[in-house]
Formats: sequence, structure tokens, C-alpha cells
Amino acid sequence: MTHGARGMRGATLLSRARRTMDDLAVVGHRGSHTYGDVVRSTAAVARRLLDGSADLDEARVAVMAPPGFRFVAAQWGTWAAGGVSVPLCLTHPAPELEYVIDDAAVSAVIAAAEYRPLLGPILRARRIPLLDAEEVAAADERASAPAAWQTDRRALILYTSGSTGRPKGVVWTHGNLEAQLRALSDAWEWRRTDRALLVLPLHHVHGLVNVVTCALWNGAACDMLDRFDAEAVWQKLMTGTITVLMAVPTIYRRLIAAWEAADDATRRRMSEAASGLRLMVSGSAALPVPTLDRWREISGHTLLERYGMTEVGMALSNSYRGQRVPGAVGTPLPTVELRLVDDDGIPVAAGTPGEIEVRGPSVFKEYWRRPDATAGAFRDGWFRTGDDAVLDGHAYRILGRRSVDIIKTGGEKVSALEIEDVLRTHPAVQDCAVVGIPDAEWGERVVVAVVAASDADFGLADLQAFARERLAPYKVPRGLQVVEALPRNALGKVVKPRVKDLFATAGG
Repeated sequence: MTHGARGMRGATLLSRARRTMDDLAVVGHRGSHTYGDVVRSTAAVARRLLDGSADLDEARVAVMAPPGFRFVAAQWGTWAAGGVSVPLCLTHPAPELEYVIDDAAVSAVIAAAEYRPLLGPILRARRIPLLDAEEVAAADERASAPAAWQTDRRALILYTSGSTGRPKGVVWTHGNLEAQLRALSDAWEWRRTDRALLVLPLHHVHGLVNVVTCALWNGAACDMLDRFDAEAVWQKLMTGTITVLMAVPTIYRRLIAAWEAADDATRRRMSEAASGLRLMVSGSAALPVPTLDRWREISGHTLLERYGMTEVGMALSNSYRGQRVPGAVGTPLPTVELRLVDDDGIPVAAGTPGEIEVRGPSVFKEYWRRPDATAGAFRDGWFRTGDDAVLDGHAYRILGRRSVDIIKTGGEKVSALEIEDVLRTHPAVQDCAVVGIPDAEWGERVVVAVVAASDADFGLADLQAFARERLAPYKVPRGLQVVEALPRNALGKVVKPRVKDLFATAGG
């Protein structure tokens, strides 16, 4: 059994782009490009991929190019030719790339020149064509591409972080993608006059769908940075042209640090520029309340928090126009159905914690070539997220990932995120990650890895004394590791299994 949006044909990004051919679409270090440029290069890529055939029939085409026009042309060209796009992570070493290329059974790779030395040996060994992203995107007036495609055909395979084993390919159909674009366009009031700034990688939903594809679906412009750099972001914001910024908490912390390092005059310019944006969103990891508060002091914006994951896209969001509750992720987006259930799948009462289950047209179709995993991920048509939450008033509050953020100690279920929020208020704690490690007496023992503030001198006893005044006894950490930095993935999310390894290496 597979899941996902069904239908015959729907409006496409390409057909919508044709309405705004002369408008600015993509800005990058290689220059500015209009929607007309995108349409013409999309057709050229499709023509090259098809090579005389009528349809790629959902063949997988991987893309490895920095954020920018070449990436967009390669992905849209794949779709126009009837293929499935597989974005590759730009920082993955050869073994990780080999895994994705093999698992997705990729038939061709479109790559920027700087990645050819890395990809060349991998693809030659597999006799997979390697196409130059610059060459195939060269506009060809002779080429044409279809303006519509079947909504139930596969469009994307995005790989999960693999925190519970080897990464799984999450398959989105064109219908899933369109449902997400329409929901986010409505909820966040995207408009043609917007200009978004991309500071995120494009092999995840956050950057690929929420920022780039939403902007281009709505005829807006998207400025793309090759990589995140706090100074470069502030310079972009201070041009006064950017209206939308979406980022992860780590990025906001780095922007705050850059602001604090600036002189008074520059700070005023930074704050004035940030205050002029229409929308600022935080996601992909829990946003610490101190970060939210500090950003609000600097920019005047209360960051809009939302909740989503690769399999469902965005499911919950705080209101664009209404009140935003710190620590909460709002209510279900349009078309999204959501419920909280107990371990037996029975819906729980309001105010009672439960696992988030989701259904709707934006929920993914399947795990690529993993029918058993797909079947196990659903219960009576609802996708089981593995995340616990509670309905607190009119907004949902995420308690954490069951596998890593919900710790069972002494018969109690403890939210690691709750403990982290409290510990971050300690003056000696710059950042922290709480995990549970096996314990013969308690089942799991609460421990914490801490990035200390500069010149901080403290130990476990100090942290425990602080925590006891603010947390129930069973939530107080019983182990401490002070680290220079927390292990994070490409989106800045803390990799909790690697945090657990820190304690295993240190003997608990």
C-alpha cells in the first residue's frame, strides 16, 4: 500500500513561471535570472535528459550543485522530462554519496564542475552519466517542455538524516508538493512582491520547499547564498530588499552573535534592516526561548515557529497574523489533519501528551523500495511521526522525538527539550543537549552535554543545584560532559545518538 495525493493533472511550477517571464526569479553569485531564463533552461535540461525519448518514466536524476540558478534548472528540467529529482548533500563524503546513488538507482547525475572530481570515480564505476550543470542549463530556444504533469507521479526523493539507521528515501509526488506549496502560500501569505533569502541546504524540505519552491511558485524572487555566512546574511538584509527569511535556531544564534560583535552604529543598521522584513520563520529544530527573546529584542520580530518533517512537509504553524506562543508550534496548516494518540493509537484528551499522527494530501507517498517500512509508518491511514506533543490551550507544544528526546527514567517520561530549555538559562551554559543513557536502576539516566560560556567554571554539582530549583527531581541530570561544540547535521539539528556516544566513550 502506498500513500500520497492522487489526481490526473495539476498546475505546475513551469506553467506558473510562464506568467511572469520578465520578472526576477533567482539571484546568486553568478548573477540574476528571470523566470524566462528558468523556463528556457528547464526546457534545455529536459531535452538533454530525454535524448530523443518521450518520457523519463520516473527515472531518478540526482542533482549536486550549489544553491542557485543551475540547481533550479536541473531540478525543474528533471520534472519536465518526467523524472524524479534526488538532491545530493554538498558536504557528504564519497561513501554517503555512493549510498544515495545506489539506493535511489540513479540513472544520471547533473553536477556543478566543482563536484566532478568527487563524483567522477563513483559514477564511472557504475556507468552512470555525469552531466555538467552549466552546460545542460544553457538556454536552447529549440527546446520545449510540458506545462503539466500527473500529480500522482513521483517528483522527489529526499533522504532522512538516518539517526535510527541508514537513511531512507522519502518519496514525494507532484501532488504532495503542490498541496504543500498551496498550504504554505496561504498560511504564510506569500506574494509576488516577496524576495526570500536562502541560507539553508537544498537536500532538505526546509530550504528546498519552504524557501525556494514556495518563492518560485508565487512568482517571487529568491536570493541564494552558496553557504551560510553570518556577515553575508546581514549584508543582504541591510540592502533593504529581502522580505522573507527562514532559518534554523543555530543560524539565528550566529546572527545574534554577529550583531553583538558589531559596533553601535552597525547594530542600529542591522536592527533597522531586520525589522523591515515581512516574515521570519524558525524550524527544523527546537527554538530555545532565550534565542527567540533575544532575536525579538534585536529585530522586533517574534519568530514564527512551525513543525514538520521530511515525510509530511510542514504540518503545524504559528499564525502569520495572530499571536505567536513561545515554545509552541501553532495549529495544523490548511488540508492537514492531526491527532495525538496514546501507545495503542487511541486519541488522547486535550492537555494530555500523545504521539503526533498526521494525514492529508501533503503526506509522502512511500519510503523508496521499502514497502515494509512504509506500511509500518502508518496506522489506519495516519502517518506516525514518532514525535510527542501536547495541546496547550490553542497551540501544540512539541515534547520531543520519542526515540531520542523522550527519556523514560524511573517510570517517568521526561522531555529532553524541556530540560534543555531550563539549563540554557544557567549563565555558564551557552548551549546543551540532553539525552538518556541506559541505567540498570532507572532504565535510562538523564545526562547532558554542555557547551560552556566563555571562561565559565562549573561542574555537575553546580548544574544539579541549579536544576533542582527548577525541575522535578527525576529530570535533574545525573551526568555531564563539557564539549567545545555539539554534533550537528547539515540543518543544524543536534545528532542525539552522537551525543550519547560521548557518554559511552567516557564510561557514562
